[in-house]
Amino acid sequence: MPAATDVLAVPGAGAEPLDSVLRTLRLERLGEDEYRGVSLPQMNGRIYGGQVLAQSIVAAADTLVDGGDGPRALHSVHGYFLRPGKLDLPITFAVERLHDGRSFSTRRTHALQQGRPILSLISSYQEDQPGRDHADAAPEVPDPESLTSAIELFNAVDHPVAKFMSSIAAFDIRHVGEPVYLQPPGEAADTQMLWMRARTPLPAEVTDLQHRALLAYACDQVMLEPVLRRHGLSWRTRGMSVASLDHSMWWHRPLRVDEWLLFVQHSPSAQGGRGLGTAKVFDRTGAHVATIAQEGMVRVPEDAEPAATGEVRPEEEWQRPSLR
Repeated sequence: MPAATDVLAVPGAGAEPLDSVLRTLRLERLGEDEYRGVSLPQMNGRIYGGQVLAQSIVAAADTLVDGGDGPRALHSVHGYFLRPGKLDLPITFAVERLHDGRSFSTRRTHALQQGRPILSLISSYQEDQPGRDHADAAPEVPDPESLTSAIELFNAVDHPVAKFMSSIAAFDIRHVGEPVYLQPPGEAADTQMLWMRARTPLPAEVTDLQHRALLAYACDQVMLEPVLRRHGLSWRTRGMSVASLDHSMWWHRPLRVDEWLLFVQHSPSAQGGRGLGTAKVFDRTGAHVATIAQEGMVRVPEDAEPAATGEVRPEEEWQRPSLR
């Protein structure tokens, strides 16, 4: 994994969004099984959880004999977000080679700032093998072309935070039904569906591993939305505090994040300031390509009231998932 000459330059929000995300995945090798990366800007001053998750995946895969692009493909990760990450500090990724067997390899990655872990992740890789095959079917939903993009919604709001969100959006997200960005859902529900794909096509040299890592990057921003939807909340609910606590993913089949992916999401439970969100991910052909589960901290003051429809709130009251 060669180091980019400007790898320590923090990408700006004005850069083409997807290129900026790809740059964060180009880690600098510091030594054997040790890497360094930087972070994209965020309005809340904290590192976006999906970014450090994707970077940890890339660091771990680089320690495989084939660098993660050979016969052993990433099939699962399980991670804990331990403490907030600081945007102005680089991240060191320390990889431990737990196991290399005949079919599977396992790695543990700690993402560190100033010697303290902000994420601990275990990832597993498997050689392609024959076996029994079954999968859930994708539901019938409207085509993404018929739905409104989140980018369009943010562009329609005359507020610096909305403009910032639009400018950094590397992925086009289109909810089937009413989104929860600006106002609470009209009716509480514990499920939601949405389409997602990269905002622009990816270069041919982007590898299968990078597509899988980019799915990890992108999904973190929507995994807790079923929890909010179930309790009539939006990302602008007054006093609400949201952060990712842990994250698990299973990749079942090859995928491309620059082609439309359908998320079928559900929240089976919330309790004690924690909410669980799950997602089945299907490609446009209906193939079940991934499954995701995330538990997050969702704290709302007892007297909190959702922002009124059409009201634009101050910057500090907009939420986006980050490290806790």
